[in-house]
Amino acid sequence: MNWLEILAKLSAPLASKRSMKTRSSRFEVPVLLGTQTLFNIGFYAVVPFLAVVLTNDFLLASTAVGLILGIRTFAQQGLFLAGGTLADHFGARKMILIGCAVRAAGFLTLAASLWASAPVLWLFVVGTLLTGFGGALFSPGLNILVAAAQVAREQGDHQPVRRATLFAWLSITGEIGAVTGPLVGSALWGWGFSTVAGFGAVFFVIIGIFLACTLRNPEPASAPMESTLRKVSKPRGSLRECLKDRAFLSFCALHAADLLAYNQLYLAIPLELERQNTPTQWLGLVFAWISITTLTLQLPISWIAARIGSAAMLRLGYLCSALGFSLLAFLPATIFGAGSELLRILCAVTLMTLGHMSVNPTALSLVPKFAGSHPAGSYFGLLSSCGGLAVLLGNMLFGWSLSITQHGETFVFLPWLVLIIPLLLASWFGARVVRRSIPAGH
Repeated sequence: MNWLEILAKLSAPLASKRSMKTRSSRFEVPVLLGTQTLFNIGFYAVVPFLAVVLTNDFLLASTAVGLILGIRTFAQQGLFLAGGTLADHFGARKMILIGCAVRAAGFLTLAASLWASAPVLWLFVVGTLLTGFGGALFSPGLNILVAAAQVAREQGDHQPVRRATLFAWLSITGEIGAVTGPLVGSALWGWGFSTVAGFGAVFFVIIGIFLACTLRNPEPASAPMESTLRKVSKPRGSLRECLKDRAFLSFCALHAADLLAYNQLYLAIPLELERQNTPTQWLGLVFAWISITTLTLQLPISWIAARIGSAAMLRLGYLCSALGFSLLAFLPATIFGAGSELLRILCAVTLMTLGHMSVNPTALSLVPKFAGSHPAGSYFGLLSSCGGLAVLLGNMLFGWSLSITQHGETFVFLPWLVLIIPLLLASWFGARVVRRSIPAGH
């Protein structure tokens, strides 16, 4: 046996391991992306109907309905930091499975609140909080695994490849679920909300069982990155390191403008449609247009981001959203002619959606680069929690400014400045933070 044969035999196990790792990684990515679709189907099959139930079954005023739904949103977004930190301590896979169980319990509690002879409000509120907390547990874990898969994919490229990030694909698969979920909920609505919520509970139990079988230990996509992280830093210090990172704290504070802006599709846009006396059913057209725009343009936008760089894409995206709100703030409703109020709103919504598609996947893909050698869970959590806090405070400020200007013709642009100014600040300073903190080409 010559030396070439000996070398071939010695390298065979290594080649086999690499082949297994490649197959495992390729298998894991569709599972992660498909999970986002399943999560959103279960979520949007139930949550859009909460306001209807609170109004019709519990006979609550709109202010109380808004408060309960606002608390639910904050329970999810505001607790992302806790969920990310727990994922760093106990593992992303474990927290995803626990999150599925908590959300299933939340939906079951929502259904149970209507089983008695009289609806039980406190049980319904507990159910809404559990649904939010469940999302705060599994979403950071999913982001960690997607980020790890993205890092593994980049490390596997022998030369730089400019292509859409996995977070762009995550946005697309999530939108598919967001479109499908309400259709499923509407189909079940004839049997009552308890049936809808019960379906959501069973659906998340099935998702949990599916993920328990597919996301095995060790986690294939995250294992290469996690093993490196454990050598360099201790997971217990991840939250402390995250809060000490001034550059990332600045980025979180600035990027919170994006979630505040995108949340206005559920607050400011419906109010603007009502102010223009546009029929309520047109709101469905607006959301359908958002879904079509996301599904068709997310990948091209991500490809553009890969070519012009993260900092430039963030700047353009924040400006795009600010321009959308500027249309509503400074252009008359009939700028396109009489009866064109809906066209003006659609133009503004398109710009906001394009802005969000530009900055959200870009920001998520930057989180592991900010984290560096530290576990990324706390970093993902802090980014989302800052956005949740911005939505809570920003919506209150927007609503207050809207109330003091709705009866007059002067300063009608004031409420929109609450949304425009943070986006302009993010456009200018956010890109600078990224350029200073993350070397070019990373």
